[in-house]
Amino acid sequence: MTVWRDVIGQDSAVATLQRAVTDPTSMTHAWLLTGPPGSGRSVAARAFAAALECPLDGCGECRECRTSVDGTHADVDVIATEGLSIKVEQARELAAMSALRPSVGPWRVIIVEDADRLTERAADALLKAIEEPVPRTVWILCAPSLEDVVITIRSRSRHVRLRTPPAEAVAELLHRRDGVEMPMAMYAARAAQSHVGLARRLAWDEGARIRRRDVISLAGRIHGVGDAIGAAADLASIADEESTAAAAERDTAERQRLMEVLGADPSARTQPPHIRSQLSGLEKEQKARATRHSRDVLDRSLVDLLSVYRDALILHSGAALGLVNQDSLPIVQGVARSMSAEQLLQAMDAIGTARERIGLNVAPLLALEAMAISLRVPR
Repeated sequence: MTVWRDVIGQDSAVATLQRAVTDPTSMTHAWLLTGPPGSGRSVAARAFAAALECPLDGCGECRECRTSVDGTHADVDVIATEGLSIKVEQARELAAMSALRPSVGPWRVIIVEDADRLTERAADALLKAIEEPVPRTVWILCAPSLEDVVITIRSRSRHVRLRTPPAEAVAELLHRRDGVEMPMAMYAARAAQSHVGLARRLAWDEGARIRRRDVISLAGRIHGVGDAIGAAADLASIADEESTAAAAERDTAERQRLMEVLGADPSARTQPPHIRSQLSGLEKEQKARATRHSRDVLDRSLVDLLSVYRDALILHSGAALGLVNQDSLPIVQGVARSMSAEQLLQAMDAIGTARERIGLNVAPLLALEAMAISLRVPR
């Protein structure tokens, strides 16, 4: 058993990273791990950090390995933003942190899980720390692709690309690590398109499976403009409901903890100015997190919807490729019968355009309505 056991389907990347652990000539101060969502960028980053801290180069069993992977090692700092971007203030804190010597291990490792969310000013604040590193500090940056990272940062980092793991490998991981029965594990891996985190959620959360089926069913129900407007509203509603459900309990617990730390009386009708200021700051952070989560859920819904048209195109072409939505074959077949190959490609383009627009801060409902109108099929 090694620290790499949960980094599935990434033999080439693992070989590169493990070689850096054991061969000083292959080591460098800054790494950029890229790969599609669900490919395991953050898992690989934590495993690499563990291997660097481990006296046995990544045994997977010792205290250094376990604490590095779960993010509690004193010399491994994991930054995972919950907002829409990483601000310059946080980047300056990271730069200062990188100048500290490791306290217990051989390396200080800083993992930035969302390097694509660095603003230009934040990237500038990190540049000097990455460009002129102190000894024994390693940066591990994660992003979907090279193009998502500011060029000044990526040009000073060594690139390691991860790929989408096979669905069979994801299913085996869910079965081995999480105890999911293989039929459910295979369904979840296919439906999540090999996104490990989403596959795990689909395997355990019936509500997530129901929401996905609701999204998939929209593909066969958009016939007129009214249907399109309704489908857009349904997609927006699904994202909002999931985001609200995920945030409600957490937001309440965070507010209670803050009140306890500040020594405030929760039953008081008004709070002193310094407490109101702290509460206002917390509410802003929670709102930014909710916005990001809602957009992430919405984007995932659009990926699920896109998979229906992809499967329908495969049926049109007769290609010997597996279907993502094998469990929803009647819906896929209905779409394939109703639309030509050209119309299916246009539908896929419309979904891609909606994803880009939402990513550029276009009002989600407007982007969804424009997309849904392009997805109409004849009765």
